[in-house]
Amino acid sequence: MKIVCSPLYEKQIKEILQNISNEDIASAKNFKLYLDTIIMNAHTKFKKYKQSIYFENDAIKDIEYENFSVPVFYDEEADKYIILGIVTK
Repeated sequence: MKIVCSPLYEKQIKEILQNISNEDIASAKNFKLYLDTIIMNAHTKFKKYKQSIYFENDAIKDIEYENFSVPVFYDEEADKYIILGIVTK
């Protein structure tokens, strides 16, 4: 099992963390740490997550955290999870 972040996700998370760190650096670090933990453990609960409202594909689920939604695609053939982006709800 492998987890890969798309370039779009990388760009979006950097912007979000920059905005949070402008107010409080510790909050930005905690946000990223907790989000990473959720993503790293997503494979254990992937089937329980709701189908993404942003895509019409059963293999894409939305992981919700605080005011954000993270669409994740599971590629069964490659046994790979791809983090597609992060969207403000």
